[in-house]
Amino acid sequence: MKSRDCLRSSLNHKQPDKIPIDFGSNAVTGIHVRIVEQLREYYGLEKRLVKVIEPYQMLGEIDDDLLDVLGVDVIGLWGKNNMFGIPQEKWKPFKTFWGQEILVPGNFNATIDSKGDLLIHPEGDRSVPAGAKMPKASFFFDAIVRQEPIDDSKLNPEDNLEEFTRFSEEDLNYWKEQALKAATSGKGVIANFGGTGLGDIALVTAMNLKNPKGIRDITEWYMSTLMRPDYLHQVFDKQTDIAVENLKRAYEVVGENIDAVFICGTDFGTQDSTFCSVEAYEELYAPYYRKVNDWIHQNTGWKTFKHSCGAVESFMKPFIDSGFDIINPVQINASGMVPEHLKKEYGDHLVFWGGGVDTQKMLPFGKPEEVKEQVLRMCEIFSKDGGFVFNTVHNIQANVPVENVIAMLDAVHEFNN
Repeated sequence: MKSRDCLRSSLNHKQPDKIPIDFGSNAVTGIHVRIVEQLREYYGLEKRLVKVIEPYQMLGEIDDDLLDVLGVDVIGLWGKNNMFGIPQEKWKPFKTFWGQEILVPGNFNATIDSKGDLLIHPEGDRSVPAGAKMPKASFFFDAIVRQEPIDDSKLNPEDNLEEFTRFSEEDLNYWKEQALKAATSGKGVIANFGGTGLGDIALVTAMNLKNPKGIRDITEWYMSTLMRPDYLHQVFDKQTDIAVENLKRAYEVVGENIDAVFICGTDFGTQDSTFCSVEAYEELYAPYYRKVNDWIHQNTGWKTFKHSCGAVESFMKPFIDSGFDIINPVQINASGMVPEHLKKEYGDHLVFWGGGVDTQKMLPFGKPEEVKEQVLRMCEIFSKDGGFVFNTVHNIQANVPVENVIAMLDAVHEFNN
């Protein structure tokens, strides 16, 4: 069974002849640039600088030769610009704090602050305040809050909609070209169109905007879910109108050349609990998720992908009722996220995309044989009757021992054989 057929079977809850594997198709299933380089070296591939496909988390692009070695069955369509509003083009070398030389976009114009930390500026424009910072001891960026004083009497929902724009003809031509190219790969395809992330904290601070207005402080945003629900309803309503219009136009040029679409990365769970009640989710978020998901299901063959970290077992049925087909990352080490229970109760309706190994404790700190044991167990549980795409619980981080990554890969390949 070819990669795309394998993915489609699993997405439709049919047993494929192997578990489809994803590494690097989107911003929550990726691998840090440091590990990508180490994997290339381990497998004896051509020595080359790794491109940063997503600089906020410093995720590396996985080239075709490494995709083949890893046995990856899914690739992603990425946007023209990255999280900082910088076009992904005109690549140039850049030396990281940890000594790795990588490739960054030409307008990746960073500065160093008085503490020696790395600052990145929206659209690469050094004349405006930085939107994110990488501390010297870190391996990725943190958002910088640039919140103007809030006057509730003057709050305008349009200010929180500045980054959600309608696709231009240039955008559509770009997506068409990317989708046609991906369709020739023989792999499954997930599109990262953007614009559908409702209150995603990674996006609220608007690291891509030079002068963000509205509510841009993370704490203030969370408070607004209780203090300013009418305001957020207005933002979400208009945002999803724009999103559906973009999806309609994207479908005209992309068609069925993609299999799934990344909808939202808003987290609803902590390690032990949830950020809000199910009732709050149903009131504030669900109507707008349904609007987007319903359009997709009524007009396309695409499956819809929802990311949420944490202890979200109580949200599984609401996610299903909101029209989501896929849940990621399946945080198996969070409270209540028991693999056997999740598969039994929700496996007929949700595809579990992730959950192949715990990335908080097992992958970074376990022994290779322990990693292998957990991977084989998760594959056994989640793969029954399809509905499973192998990936870790979120991105593989910079300091994970490469021998543990190899043990993970060897285990899933052993299971598939």
